[in-house]
Amino acid sequence: MNRPLDLGTAGGFRADRLLDVLIPTRNRPAELAVTLSGLAAQEGVPGFGVVVSDQSDGDAAYRHPAAATMVRALRHRGHPVLLTRRLPRRGLAEHRAYLLAASAARYVLCLDDDVWLEPGTLRRLVTAIEELGCGFVGNAVHGLSYADDVRPETHRHYEEWTGRPAPERIRPGTPQWERASIHSAANLLHVTRRLNLPTGAWRAYRVSWIGGCVLYDRAKLVDSGGFDFWRRVHEKHQGEDVAAQLAVLARFGGAGVLPSGAYHLESPTTVTDREVEAWEVVLAEEESAQPA
Repeated sequence: MNRPLDLGTAGGFRADRLLDVLIPTRNRPAELAVTLSGLAAQEGVPGFGVVVSDQSDGDAAYRHPAAATMVRALRHRGHPVLLTRRLPRRGLAEHRAYLLAASAARYVLCLDDDVWLEPGTLRRLVTAIEELGCGFVGNAVHGLSYADDVRPETHRHYEEWTGRPAPERIRPGTPQWERASIHSAANLLHVTRRLNLPTGAWRAYRVSWIGGCVLYDRAKLVDSGGFDFWRRVHEKHQGEDVAAQLAVLARFGGAGVLPSGAYHLESPTTVTDREVEAWEVVLAEEESAQPA
């Protein structure tokens, strides 16, 4: 039987670290355990912290024995872990804003609760953002059930940065917006195989947005408004990550990193009420604020 799990304290967790991983979760004990196991196997970024905020309908997912064991494994390997509940639910953006406020780290990785990271992923992402100096870098998630579903028509959207990523104002209906199509299925895995990079090499490429695994310069994310727009959108929304990334892209630039070490677990979504696209609300507000 599992012994009582130490949840940690907000005051004891918040510290001036290099990196914190922020994980929102709901009703996914098995997926959360897999996500945490990927983090426990990371090396090359010592002492990163992990915050898990749970909005499950019943018991918190991190109390499941498998997830609790991975929490203990992370702590055993020198990683502070804070376990919290954030109820009542006020929407995805509010949940991410809450997680962001829990961290004082230089970088924050917004990681979904259904993503496994292969060893070496964190080190590569941190190396990339330090070298590129932009607002965020990310690993688009692979769906391995699509590994044999090659879609060469999407590969044309892969375009590498040749230097530091520049700020970009990206909007729907533009060619730049279509970059996101390379992130569906296993498209990026196929692009990676075609490039045949040497061991340890990585490339930065142009993006419109990335879902599931995004590493931000925390100060630049906050300067761009973070997820504070949650107060202005209906709680039944999606696309909060898109809204935040578009704002960071416009001010500081961002990039995808290839190869990606992020793998989607392909579990059914727990976000079933998606009446509003948060990014549409935010962009509409920006357009209405422009002088006539």
